[in-house]
Amino acid sequence: MTDPADPSLDHAVPPPGCPAHAGAQEGAVALSGLEYQQTPSQLYRTLRREHGAIAPVVLDGGIPAWLVLGYTEVSYVTNHDELFARDSRRWNQWPSIPPDWPLMPFVGYQPSVMFAEGPEHQRRAGVITEALEAVDQFELAHTCREIAEGLIDAFAGSGQAELMSAFAHALPMRAVVRLCGMPADGVDTDDLVRDLRISLDAAEGDDPVAAYVRVMERMQRLVKDKRDNPGSDITSRMLSHPAGLSDEEMVVDLITVIAAAQQPTANWICNTLRLLLTDDRFALNVSGGRLSVGQALNEVLWLDTPTQNFIGRWAVRDTQLGGRHIKAGDCLVLGLAAANTDPQIWPEGHIGPENSAHLSFSNGEHRCPYPAPLLADVIARTAVETLLERLPDVVLAVEPYELKWRPSIWMRGLAALPVSFTPVVQ
Repeated sequence: MTDPADPSLDHAVPPPGCPAHAGAQEGAVALSGLEYQQTPSQLYRTLRREHGAIAPVVLDGGIPAWLVLGYTEVSYVTNHDELFARDSRRWNQWPSIPPDWPLMPFVGYQPSVMFAEGPEHQRRAGVITEALEAVDQFELAHTCREIAEGLIDAFAGSGQAELMSAFAHALPMRAVVRLCGMPADGVDTDDLVRDLRISLDAAEGDDPVAAYVRVMERMQRLVKDKRDNPGSDITSRMLSHPAGLSDEEMVVDLITVIAAAQQPTANWICNTLRLLLTDDRFALNVSGGRLSVGQALNEVLWLDTPTQNFIGRWAVRDTQLGGRHIKAGDCLVLGLAAANTDPQIWPEGHIGPENSAHLSFSNGEHRCPYPAPLLADVIARTAVETLLERLPDVVLAVEPYELKWRPSIWMRGLAALPVSFTPVVQ
């Protein structure tokens, strides 16, 4: 496999005018628009019908890419790093990408675990895995319940709340920053939540690149603090690992850990609450219905997975995939949501909530490192169960059809989840 640190990769990009920079293929679909934002499943069905398992698409600014829609094809791509690698410096479109491109936080190469390959990726992922394995899941559940109780206390007496901002986003961030050795609340944490959201899921008028710079600056301060005063936290364990990560490596890998824990988990919580509050199958068991909560959490990973699409993989050489000719340096967007609802694996259109073979945590060597999915489940499950126990008669404050999804092709999450309930006197 190509060494990701090989400086020759920086010069492997075709010059402007090269055929590799030709426009998107005929029939390519822009990954944007109201239909995509609110009902992406319909677009996935259309793309499958017209293009098959691999569809030509265009990203922001008309940049061509491939969207991998099929479950089998996503699994193949993620299991064959020798063909579809993570080092984005291979991309044949770099001469067409402006420095302030909105997706730069996703694809701009950094020496992080996200872009590392081969032994280097194994080294970096090993540090994260061992740091996460030391987290006591029972203690994490207790911490999350404390955080949830405090957040609920802030609005329980009013009889109404907007759960996306007041609960779902705040809880996982407070939990993960505490795990990393930061204060669990305050302006600093609130700013970090906002900047992570902007960098990963920018709305119109946001500056994702500037937000990402602010996140990096905050992580630099955290690494310096923990080198000087280590504690019993993820950051300190990563710093003391025999692999000897540099400060630069620590900063970008910590951002990966925190970003992966906060934004997807927040949407997982809120999407699950939406399902529990709108689906008649769960109506009789919402209050304290732990079995229903578990089923809802898993069903959301199949049908409304928080990370819809992931950019991406880059073809190491010319190859074939799903009947398409993929050129060296082409970008492949992993359509995780599309793959989870692939009719080839659910021929009758019925998703089995007890089945956990979804691709929501990706697949292969670059999937979410163990035990990150287990910790995310602890956070999400505790959040949902605590809310339903504290507010047993919680209902939507609007009609279900009034709920709006955020305008994002990457993350699947509501813009807001307004609810009402009987006020709770403290």
